[in-house]
Amino acid sequence: MFWKFDLHATSHIDTLLEREDVRLTDIMDEEDVLQECKAKNHKLVDFLLRPECMEDLVTFITQEPGADVEENIKYKYPNISCELLTSDVSQINDRLVEDEKLLMKLYSFLQNEPPLNPLLTSFFSKVMSILIGRKPEQIVTFLRKREDFVDLMIKHIGTSAIMDLLLRMLTCIEPQLLRQDVLNWLNQENIIQRLVDMVQPSQDDDRHSNASQSLCEIIRLSRDQMFQVQGCLQPDPLLATLEKQTTVEKLLSHIFDKEKNESAIVSVIQILLTLFETRRPAFEGHMECSPRMSNPSFSVSHSILEAVRPRLKDFHQLLLDPPKKDMMKTTWGVLDPPVGNTRLHVVRLVVSLLQTNTPSINKELIHLNTLGVILDMYFRYSWNNFLHIQVEICTAVILVMPPFTTEVQLDTEQENASESILVRHLFQKCHFIQRIIDAWNTNEKEQLEGGRRRGYMGHLTRIANSILHNCDKGPNGLQIQQLISELKVEDREKWEAFISGQLADTNKRNTVDLVKVAMFEARCREKIQQFEDAGSDEEDIWDEKVTFIPEAQRRPRSAGSTDSEDSTDSEEEDSKKDAFEASNPTSEDIMEVETDTAWSGYSAPNSNSETGWADFSNFSPNSPNDPLLCNTPVAMETNIEKLDPLGVIGPLYSEESHGWLSPSISSSSSITSKGCGRSKMADETTCNVQRSITDTVINGSIKETFSLTVDAKTETAVFKRVLKSYRNDKCKYAMEVTYGPREEMSTRDDAKLDQSAVFSDPAVNGPP
Repeated sequence: MFWKFDLHATSHIDTLLEREDVRLTDIMDEEDVLQECKAKNHKLVDFLLRPECMEDLVTFITQEPGADVEENIKYKYPNISCELLTSDVSQINDRLVEDEKLLMKLYSFLQNEPPLNPLLTSFFSKVMSILIGRKPEQIVTFLRKREDFVDLMIKHIGTSAIMDLLLRMLTCIEPQLLRQDVLNWLNQENIIQRLVDMVQPSQDDDRHSNASQSLCEIIRLSRDQMFQVQGCLQPDPLLATLEKQTTVEKLLSHIFDKEKNESAIVSVIQILLTLFETRRPAFEGHMECSPRMSNPSFSVSHSILEAVRPRLKDFHQLLLDPPKKDMMKTTWGVLDPPVGNTRLHVVRLVVSLLQTNTPSINKELIHLNTLGVILDMYFRYSWNNFLHIQVEICTAVILVMPPFTTEVQLDTEQENASESILVRHLFQKCHFIQRIIDAWNTNEKEQLEGGRRRGYMGHLTRIANSILHNCDKGPNGLQIQQLISELKVEDREKWEAFISGQLADTNKRNTVDLVKVAMFEARCREKIQQFEDAGSDEEDIWDEKVTFIPEAQRRPRSAGSTDSEDSTDSEEEDSKKDAFEASNPTSEDIMEVETDTAWSGYSAPNSNSETGWADFSNFSPNSPNDPLLCNTPVAMETNIEKLDPLGVIGPLYSEESHGWLSPSISSSSSITSKGCGRSKMADETTCNVQRSITDTVINGSIKETFSLTVDAKTETAVFKRVLKSYRNDKCKYAMEVTYGPREEMSTRDDAKLDQSAVFSDPAVNGPP
C-alpha cells in the first residue's frame, strides 16, 4: 500500500527553518509559504509567531515601501504579509489580539493623513476584518478605547476599503447582544450624522459616493437583520436615526440650499431611494398591484414622506433646470442638454414616491405637472432606454394603483370618491392618449421616408397594451373607460383605429415571431438531446447542416413597418433575426427559418427519414389575402416576464376577437373586453379556414409527430407532440397545448398530458 511508504516530499521551508540565520524575507520568497502556512506547518507557524516576525509582518502592511524598491516587487512582501496574517491560523489571530503593541501598530495606519494608499488600505482592512470575525469581543473592546476611531473612519471614508471595514463591523460581529452594543456605541458617536455631512457639495465625489453607499448598506443590512432575527426587542438605533425627519431634511438641505452638484444630488437621491425600498416579496410573476399598496407591512415611514413633500418643487425644478452639462454628440445627433444622471435619478424618485400612494404627494405632483414634464422627456430623448423604462413603470404604477380611500369613509362616500386623481391627470392634463397616437404616427411617417424606427417604440407598445389591460381588468377600469369616452370625437376615433389597426398589427407580428422561434428552439433542443444521449462518438448532426443565409438573400421588410426591425430598445429582438440555410440547398436537407416575414399559409412539410430533419422547402409563398394572416394569435411586443417589473402589462390583445390571448400555459386569468373604445369588426370578415403543419421524425424505436394547427374561425392554435413506438405504434407520450382567447379557454385545461399508455420497450433517446 502507498501509505506504508513516506512519499511526502519535504518542503524546502523546513530546511530553511533549520538555519539559525534565516530571515523572514527568505521564508516569504518561497513559493509554497502560503500553502504551508494554511496547512499549519508547525515549524513555520512557530517561526512566524516570533515577536520580531509578527512586528515585521504588520510593518509590511502599514508602511509605504521605500522609494528605492523596484516597482515590480514593491508590494510583494506587503501582499504576502497580508495573506499570512489572514490565513485564519488560530495561533496568529491570538497573537495579534493579545499583543496590544501589535494592535496599536496596526491601528496607527488610520492615523496617516488622507489619501491613504489604496492597496495598503485593502491589506489593513482585510486583516482587521478577519480579527473582527474571529475575535469580535477583543477587537471591539480595543476600538472603543480609541476615542478617535470614528473620526478617523469618517476622515478616510473616501477610500473604499475603509467603507468596507465599517460595514464589516455591522455584519460580522456576533453574538447579537454584542452587535447591539456596537450599534449603540456607533450611534452615540453620531456616525450617521457624520456620514450625512459627507454628502454635500464641498466634499469630493469619492466621499459622496462612499458615504452614500455606506448609508444605503446600513439601511438594507438593518432591515434585513430585523426580519431575520426573531424576537429582537431592541430596534436598530442606526436605522432609527436615518429614518428621522430631521436627518432626511438635513440631507435635502445639502443639495438644495447650496450650489448644484450632480454627484451630491445623485448620492442623496440614492439614499432616498433606499429608504423608500421595502422588503421584497418572496414571489414573482403577475401582480394586480404593487405589494406596498396592498400590504401595510410594506409601508414607508411617514416621517420620510413628510420631509420630502416640501422639496418636491425643488426636485421638479431639477427636471427643468438640471446641473449644467456640455452638449453630447451621438450617432443619432446632438443632445443639448443630454438627460444626465440627475434627471434620470429624479424620475426614479418620482416612481418610488408614486408607489407609496400618498395623497399629499400625489396632489403635489399633479399641482406641479411633474408627470407632464416626464412625458415630455420621454418623447424628446427617443434613444435613452434608461429613461424609457422608468417612464413605462411610472405610467404602469398610475394605471394599476387603486384610488386612495380612508377607513372612516362610508360606503356611499367611497363610491363617490373611488376615482384616481392621477389617472384623470394623466389622461386629461397630460393628453396621454393623444400623445401615444401622435408619436406612433410620426414614427411611421419617418420610417416611410427612409428613417429609422424610434427607440421608444417598444416601450410605447407596452404602455398602450397596459392601457387596454387596465381598462378591462385594472382597479381603475371604469374610470379609464369613462375618460376615453370623454375624448373628442376625432381623438376617440383615432384611438379606436389605432388599437384595432396599428397596435394589433404590431402585436401580431411579434407573436408570430415568438411562436416560430419557440417551435424552432424546441426542435433544436430535441436534436441536441438526441445527440447527447447517443454519445460523443456519433456523427455531428449539426456538421455542415446549417449555414447563415447571405444578407443579399434575406427578404427585406416594408419601409413603414413598426415591427421589431431596427429597434435599439430593450426588446431583445436581435435573437429573433437569424435565418438559416443548408450549405447544400437540396430538397432533402434544407432547414430555413425566416422570422422577418408575416404569418403565411403553409403546406405540410415533408420529413426526411434518413437524417431526421424536417423539409421546409415546400412552404407555400406569402399571400396578402391569406386568411391566416389576419387571424393569428397576438401578443406583446416584448418578453413580458423580463421587461414587466410590476407585472401589470398583463395578457395579449386580439382585435378580431376583442379579447386577450396568453402565450403562457400557466396563466388562467379571464379578461373581458368591454369599453376602451374598441370597434367591433364585422363577423363576415372572419375567415373560416384551418391550416396545419405536421412533422414526423423516426428516431430509433420512437416515432415523434409534431403538429401546429391554426383555426382562423375560433382564433385558436393547437400544438401537439406525440411519441409512439415504431414497432407497434403504441402511444408512449402525448402533449397538447392550445392557445386562444381566454374567455373560451377558461373552461378547459391549457395542457393535456396522457401517459397512461406506456409500451414495454425502453425509450431510445426519448423522454421517459
